[in-house]
Amino acid sequence: MDTRLWDQVVVLHARVEHDLGRALQRRHGIGLSEFRALSKLAVAHDGELRMQELADSIGLNQSSVSRLAVRLETDGLTRRDLCPKDRRGVYSVITDEGRTRLAEARATYADALAAALAKAAADPQLADVAAALGTTAAVADRVGSVSL
Repeated sequence: MDTRLWDQVVVLHARVEHDLGRALQRRHGIGLSEFRALSKLAVAHDGELRMQELADSIGLNQSSVSRLAVRLETDGLTRRDLCPKDRRGVYSVITDEGRTRLAEARATYADALAAALAKAAADPQLADVAAALGTTAAVADRVGSVSL
């Protein structure tokens, strides 16, 4: 295994996540985890996922996704619903306002991702890993056409 390349991946990931989160917060008032949660809910059947499914799909633990769900609900972007078959099961359901915010934020996400990868491609320390990901334009096109 090439540990140098892995180190570049870790640094690139941290920088890109920071840039994405900052852009989404500044322009749309949501963080990166909120964006990812809305993205998963938007493509889920009936716009809803059990809390554990949501946690698994965005890489958060149960406690973190519970706090995330509260923030999304407080902002009117999601609502909670009980599972009709198992009253202990709780779903997070995207609202119309959540779908609107997500739609508005997608272009920001794609633009911030492309900019972060372009910046990485120009950094001699990260150029190898940025090149391995492909061109920034191709990545931005894929992001725009694929739900996250």
